[in-house]
Amino acid sequence: MRIHDDRYVRERRKFEVALRFIRHEARTRTVRVWTGLSDDRIRKLYRSYIQESSSSQPRASMPVRHRGKSPRQPAFFTHSARARHESSSFASLCRLTGALPRGGSALTPELRRDPAGLARGELLCEAYEIYCARFTAPILSFEHAEFLLRAICRGDELVIGGCRDCSAALVTDRWSMRPPRCIVCAPPAQPPAMPT
Repeated sequence: MRIHDDRYVRERRKFEVALRFIRHEARTRTVRVWTGLSDDRIRKLYRSYIQESSSSQPRASMPVRHRGKSPRQPAFFTHSARARHESSSFASLCRLTGALPRGGSALTPELRRDPAGLARGELLCEAYEIYCARFTAPILSFEHAEFLLRAICRGDELVIGGCRDCSAALVTDRWSMRPPRCIVCAPPAQPPAMPT
């Protein structure tokens, strides 16, 4: 009976994590990678739980099912001071929740290769929910957040570095020649000069 109970708990946990991912508008592939559920089960889960529970709610509040490939451009996180600030805030939240280990020996080769798993998926959702509560109009979608966590774990394109002035934690390009500045230390953007 114990083996059956453990299997039931694990299956229920997979469904709970999948529902959290779906509510955050994750693509089917992303849900599959993190939970191990089949595409068919994810679609059925979406239809039965999300659509039925949303039938009483306005259509605008229902999660969107995104199609196509997930975002995979590391430059998205470093292209502006705001993007660096928000991605750095999210990475810090991942460290605080435990979704992202503190580095060093905690980043095993297995974790660098593939950080996906149920426990880390729950922590990723926790970090993303805190991030969304902190920023009024967040620029990171859940898919961007998931990619950022994977990219930092891999460490081949993005790393957590420091501001060149105050050493605040920043998501930076691994091959950047000069460390960037955080949003506090960066000079304010000058409006374009008006022609006379």
